[in-house]
Amino acid sequence: MGYRQGVEKILISACLLGQRVRYDGDGARSGHELLARWEREGRLVPICPEVAGGLPVPRPPAELRGGDGGDVLAGSAQVVTAAGADVSPFFRSGAQAALALAERHGIRVAVLKERSPSCGSRFVYDGSFSRTRVPGQGVTAALLREHGIRVFSEEELESAAAYMAEAEAPASK
Repeated sequence: MGYRQGVEKILISACLLGQRVRYDGDGARSGHELLARWEREGRLVPICPEVAGGLPVPRPPAELRGGDGGDVLAGSAQVVTAAGADVSPFFRSGAQAALALAERHGIRVAVLKERSPSCGSRFVYDGSFSRTRVPGQGVTAALLREHGIRVFSEEELESAAAYMAEAEAPASK
């Protein structure tokens, strides 16, 4: 994707904007000034991949079992509920919806909710439902990265801003 004039859009987990789309029916609004500024500038394109994939709000919590999001995409791991229901197809469908939205808007950067089985970019839960975090990425984060979209968590907003500033800077000769 080459340089485009205008405002660079950012794909964002809808819960980070306070939308009540999380599994427990709540939001996870981030009060960070960078998000507020990007929202005022019209940069943010929100999505909840789990809702976009067909899951209701509220819904049973789900975790990755047998690997991370990349493994779910490859079919060697699953996203399961505590009752053992395989909800992987919903997560794959939601990841595809997020990718389609990003492609439609020419998005190169995403800010996603850390530790989510969809959106986690550095850490996810281990599938034991004991709140044990492990290094890994969610299904949507993995798919976006496979397609060249840079993924950051809400804990890495300054890094996202620095990356965007560098990407938007005109090339010096």
